[in-house]
Amino acid sequence: MTQRAGAPGLPSALLLLCVPGCLTVSGPSTVMGTVGSSLSVQCRYEEKYKMFNKYWCRQPCLPFWHETVETTGSETVVRSDRVIITDHPGDRTFTVTLENLTAEDAGKYRCGIATILQEDGLSGLLPEPFFQVQVLVSSSKMQALKINMCTHHSA
Repeated sequence: MTQRAGAPGLPSALLLLCVPGCLTVSGPSTVMGTVGSSLSVQCRYEEKYKMFNKYWCRQPCLPFWHETVETTGSETVVRSDRVIITDHPGDRTFTVTLENLTAEDAGKYRCGIATILQEDGLSGLLPEPFFQVQVLVSSSKMQALKINMCTHHSA
């Protein structure tokens, strides 16, 4: 896992520039898996973000949070413990895979693009596009099927 740089204390107006639902990064709002299995989330992004680092973190995604997994530079596959991020710049997607799920993996996560720029010793900050994903983990496949049916009928 990499540590992400951040800017604590940013003005609220700047933080509002990218809220969940920004169209620059998209994907499923809810994914489900069973204990012991794997699940994958496909995150789509706009062409202009091809060269930026991609990341996955559990909410709240705080600066220097040790649970953030992020691609760096030209790396297109990054593995950290049970999380794998694979960037597919050709089709402007990246896939996050969580392996060997546990009940504790359930929760809200962020699939995003790191837009902190570092050029010639200067750093600039752009709003970070992301979307929020709710990860549900069931104890059995039958329970997952029941939850999935209820989720789709209530939508």
